[in-house]
Amino acid sequence: MDFEIIDFHTHPFKTSSENICRHTEFCGMSAENTPKYLRSLGISHICGSALSLLREYPEGTTLWDKIALSNQTALELAEEYGGFYTPGFHVHPKYIRESCEEIEKMSKKGVRLIGELVPYMCEWSDYSCKEFDEILDTAQMYNMIVNFHTIDNDQIDEMVKKHPKVTFVAAHPGDSENPIRHFERMKMSENYYLDLSGTGLFRHGVLRHGIDKCGSERFLFGSDFPICSPAMYIGEILLNPLYTDAERKNIFSENAKRLLKL
Repeated sequence: MDFEIIDFHTHPFKTSSENICRHTEFCGMSAENTPKYLRSLGISHICGSALSLLREYPEGTTLWDKIALSNQTALELAEEYGGFYTPGFHVHPKYIRESCEEIEKMSKKGVRLIGELVPYMCEWSDYSCKEFDEILDTAQMYNMIVNFHTIDNDQIDEMVKKHPKVTFVAAHPGDSENPIRHFERMKMSENYYLDLSGTGLFRHGVLRHGIDKCGSERFLFGSDFPICSPAMYIGEILLNPLYTDAERKNIFSENAKRLLKL
């Protein structure tokens, strides 16, 4: 059975300075060949934010300037890649007004995906703070999906409880306690999803555990490209006999299509 594959968690890049792959010279990676490479793996669509935070900037450049450039880069890449890429964008609790204005602007452009938010790269660390609450209220108003990097579990619990109508997609199952906490939130909130990128899937049986507890309808295929190899994650879902074809179809594409209205 052939499966459509949507990679919900990527960080496409426009220049080499924005490419966060650690071994780019050994895998022939460039902005120009990214769509061709991913399509060669069977991936028909990608989602996620651009990260323009690591390049060199002139003195006086603010953090919001860098965030705004990342968001603009994502829009430009979406135009270049055509229908291949759904852009995600960044917001920041230090910049409440700017973030809320960015949500309104992106909504007018048809963009509904915030994130992946990566606090450790952006000088913030608390998902449960009142400043982020204001931004999430605006995200709810514009029917945004909020994809966030897993950090402190207690903060995430508080965030989800305070915003039951916001659609959250947690990034990375993680190890040890983290997957269990994610599964508990999925049971608590029907608006809580988990993308399978980054850490976690290498722990044998963790996804089967999650499906048995929560169903396959709230897991999204993701790779964290270009940091991680999409082929490895595709192999786990496609080749492991622990999953049924119906579960594979949901995880690879159906859940993302339903969320993003693709």
